Amino acid sequence: MAKTAKKKKAPERAPSRRKKKRQPAAPAAAPIPPPPPPPPLALGVSPAVLDRLWAVVQSRRAADPAISHSARLLARGTAKIAQKFGEEAVECLIEAVAGNRDALIGESADVLYHILVLWVDAGIRPEEVWTELQRREGISGIAEKASRANALPLAFGIKSTKIP
Repeated sequence: MAKTAKKKKAPERAPSRRKKKRQPAAPAAAPIPPPPPPPPLALGVSPAVLDRLWAVVQSRRAADPAISHSARLLARGTAKIAQKFGEEAVECLIEAVAGNRDALIGESADVLYHILVLWVDAGIRPEEVWTELQRREGISGIAEKASRANALPLAFGIKSTKIP
């Protein structure tokens, strides 16, 4: 029979009585940035897409116009943005009158995008528009329009309550 080798156990050390040198405190780490937002489709279909798209257009204000359509529109100014919005609105109307449902959906998306570019250019946040829509909610369209019709001529110094 072969003898089995016994493993020698290392003797246990007593805790060291030497003082550990204190390391200088490391500089505070920069805060970790929040994770990127989930891809748009991961959020599902909802009107919140307009808020997200507004944020993207807003972020493009400082982007290179050579690589960003939004930056290019914003760099060209309010008149050009308004022109593009008008063109898209007319295209939307044409598709509606023609009864082209799919094309109307696409043109409607273009209109919404261009109105968001106009808002960014004018410094309007979506919440401001949502608040105005909420204020009007539950008010008859006829009554709401009549309240604006009386104020408009007076604002221009016209003594009539009829819109010229």
